[in-house]
This record gives sequence, structure tokens and C-alpha cells, in this order.
Amino acid sequence: MKNKKFITLGFASVAVATALLFSSNLFAKSSMKDAEASRLQSLAKFTKVISIVEQYNVDEVTIEELMDKALDGMLKNLDAHSNYLTQKDYKKLKVQTSGEFGGLGITVGIKDGALTVIAPIDGTPADKAGLKAGDIILKIDDKSTLSMTIDEAVSIMRGKVGEPIDLAIVRKGEGKPLDIHIVRGIITIESVLAKRIGDDILYVRVASFDQKVASDVAKEIKKMQASTKGIVLDLRNNPGGLLDQAVDLVDLFVDEGIVVSQKGRKKSDEKTYSASKSATITNVPMVVLINGGSASASEIVSGALQDHKRAVLLGENTFGKGSVQVVLPITDKEAIKLTIARYYLPSGRTIQAVGVKPDIKVLPGEVKTHENGFAIKEADLKKHLEKELVKVDGKKEKTKEEKEEKKDIITPEMINKDIQLKEAVDILKALVIIKG
Repeated sequence: MKNKKFITLGFASVAVATALLFSSNLFAKSSMKDAEASRLQSLAKFTKVISIVEQYNVDEVTIEELMDKALDGMLKNLDAHSNYLTQKDYKKLKVQTSGEFGGLGITVGIKDGALTVIAPIDGTPADKAGLKAGDIILKIDDKSTLSMTIDEAVSIMRGKVGEPIDLAIVRKGEGKPLDIHIVRGIITIESVLAKRIGDDILYVRVASFDQKVASDVAKEIKKMQASTKGIVLDLRNNPGGLLDQAVDLVDLFVDEGIVVSQKGRKKSDEKTYSASKSATITNVPMVVLINGGSASASEIVSGALQDHKRAVLLGENTFGKGSVQVVLPITDKEAIKLTIARYYLPSGRTIQAVGVKPDIKVLPGEVKTHENGFAIKEADLKKHLEKELVKVDGKKEKTKEEKEEKKDIITPEMINKDIQLKEAVDILKALVIIKG
């Protein structure tokens, strides 16, 4: 009887499970039907609106124009970086990514709904005219930037070399908008600049992440590796660039672990980039300089080095662009630029809209120095050892080689004009002493 009861219960359980599975399948099919019906209703609504506008709009408009406007509006409303590229826009994008071009030399983004300068590129017309990271562009040649997309703004700012352009900007700390007059120039970017500070500190400035950044930085480190006891990596006003170069740059300093990962809606959009021991070339102490103009790839580098406790970050909070965009052609001449994923740092934290916070916050400015005219030193005493002083401080005419070499040196006077760099050097000296 027990066995019969067990068998009866077993059959009952199977029956219940079968009923549940059948019910679940019916529910899934029902949901699919509802979703399909909803899609059809939405498409019917869209078609109806297009038809009404085409028929009754005050100005005659073609179906092609309406579709372009509809696609443009749809993508603009997804996020600040997605947009529809018409034939003209797509052609401009190809020119933009092909190399040298005429323009101002700034990277812009949408921050809190406003067209904002992420960073001026070193040595460009915008940099020379005095544009700064964080400047909000109100007008471009009397055209309001309200509701203007990044691509529309870039399109207006690009132009023939030698043509002037006027920007009205709002800057933090200024009581009224500023008018900036700029003459367009050829934009070529020297991405890596290396100099020495004293005998044992290497200063490396990375202006943007182009195709050779990691190899150029590696070359500079190897050139001065024997005497280098610490590195200052300057990523201020670096608007970003190629992801693989950011990963390869971190790999020069970190021998293992995740550098960055990207996660999207689909599994195929998820990727993880890791460091390898074979690519690492130095383990000396590091300080990384960042500010509000450090964006995208430079945020990945600084954030990864911070998470791996490989460097001290000094300066200001970064821009906060941690999303991945791809250009997807929809015809031979048109495309869409779509955000497909977000970047995540090794610790799992996001960059998007948050940025990377420095370990030590230091605002930009000059070092305040005061000479004490009343202090009496040994050299001021009547019977001080003059001959010994001559031996120590005796000045000689510099040779041609010494003058040439000075171009690659950051002097104490230059450091005092940049308080963030001064703090970085002081911290690095302390780290070098501790490491021995």
C-alpha cells in the first residue's frame, strides 16, 4: 500500500508539474503575442502621425524629410551621445576620423544639458585663445547652442583654415559671459610630451589617446629608465581617444588584473580587458594629474591605476564620460551613432556621470612665494668663507649642449607656476624616499 501511495503521489506531482509547465508555456506565448501586438500598434501610430503631418503641415514636407527628422529626434532623446547621421553628417565623421583637419582644437560634450568644453587641445587655436575645461558655450557665431547636439556644434565649429569664429561662453567665477574670438587652424596633435624634473623624476604629458600613445610613452620611459625613480603622468585636459591605447598604457605600469570592462544589454557587447606581466616595463612610484577636462580614455587610465593602488591621483574630479558608442551604417551613405555599453573600472565602479575622484584634491593656480628680506644668512655675515662660496656657487657660461638639454627640463620656476604639478612632485619625492 505504501508503494501504491507513493506511486499515486508521484503521478500527482508529475501531473501538477506538467500543468504548471503547460500554463507557463501558454503565458510565455501570450506575452509574446501581447508584445507583438504592442509593436504593431506602435508602428501603426507612427505611420499615422507621419501621414497626418505630411498631409496637413503648414509647409510642404516630403516623407524622406519626415523620416530623417523622426530618426534624428528618436536617437537624440536616447542619450547625449547617440544620433542619426545623414549623408552629410556621415561624410563629415569620416573626414574627422581620417587625421588632420581645420578647426578650433577643443573637445566638447553635453553636461547638465549644456554644451561644455571638455578640454582644449595643447597648442591649438582654442588653447591659445584661452578656452578652458568646463567653459559652457552659449553661442557659436550668434547661434544659440540650446538644444544643439554635439555633432551639430562640431559641424559649425569646423571650417576652412584661417576663417574666424566667435564664441560666447560662461565660465565659473566670471560675473558675465565672455566673448572669445578664434581663428580656425589645422589641428595636429602631439599626443606625448616627456621632460625631466631634477635628476630622477620623469614628467610625461599625454594630450590625447591616438594610435601610438602607449608605444611613445614606453619609448620615453626606456630612454630615461636608468635614472628615473618616479613618474608624473599628466592627463589633465585629455579628452580621451582609443580604448586599446588606454588599456596598453595601464599595462606598462600594472602587471596583472582587470584594466577595464564594458557591459551592455547583450552578452556580445560585454568585454573585459586585462593587464599582462610581459608588457609591464616599470614599477617606480607614480602620481597622476587629472582635472575636469580628463575624459573617457584618460578616466579609464587614471581610475584603473587608482583601483590597482599603482598611483596617487591628484587634482580635480574628472569629466565623467563612461559610455561606449559605435557607428552602425544603415545604408551606404547613412548611419546611426548608438550607445551600446558602459565602462566599469577594476573595482566595478562606473565612470558615467560620476567621473574619477582624485586621492588628493588640489585646485589649479600658482605657488605663492614670499621672499623674506629681513632674514640673515651666513652669506650676509662680514667674515663668511667667501672662497668656499665661490667653489659652491661659482657660475660658468653654459655650453651649447647644456642649453639644448634645458629644453627637456621642467625648472623650479616652471613648477611654481603650476601648483598641482608642484604638489605632485613633492608627493613623488616622498614616495621615492619611502621606497628607498
